[in-house]
Amino acid sequence: MAREVENDALSELKREFLGLLETHRKIIYKVAATYCRLSQDRDELAQEIMGQLWRAFPRYDRSRSFSTWIYRIALNVAISFVRIQSRWQMISLDQQKHDLPGEPERDLGLEEGVEELYRFIGQLDPLNRALLLLYLEERPYREIAEILGLTETNVATKINRLKLRMSGEMVLDKNGGGKI
Repeated sequence: MAREVENDALSELKREFLGLLETHRKIIYKVAATYCRLSQDRDELAQEIMGQLWRAFPRYDRSRSFSTWIYRIALNVAISFVRIQSRWQMISLDQQKHDLPGEPERDLGLEEGVEELYRFIGQLDPLNRALLLLYLEERPYREIAEILGLTETNVATKINRLKLRMSGEMVLDKNGGGKI
């Protein structure tokens, strides 16, 4: 009888997890696409993120936002994944496709500004990539701070520095003198 109750509780937990995961699965793919350009790396990272989410789910505080929780875990897993991968290979945005797994192929003839943005994001360190991803997702500074373990002031400062750096480098590129 006790084993049956335990199995029912596990089944309920699994159903809840799968339902929340289905609702928020795009977050996983956005994070994976931000940190990996090769489709097999994106798939591997997405699987690793889902595995970590499942392992951590029993400790999820339901009084908090699930999307904030998923971003926090997904970004931590992605940063670790990239650190491990970078020991073996360099990831180059210029040479890889930009499509998300499970979505139709996108036209690689993207507008010039979008390609510049991809290149800019690709040269950022993992923390600044995460920061820019969350900012572009229009997450409030408070939520970004919570996800990344920073203060709101630090988030605002880092975002302003990224904006200045991005506009400076993209302007330099248009004039033929930039890195991008």
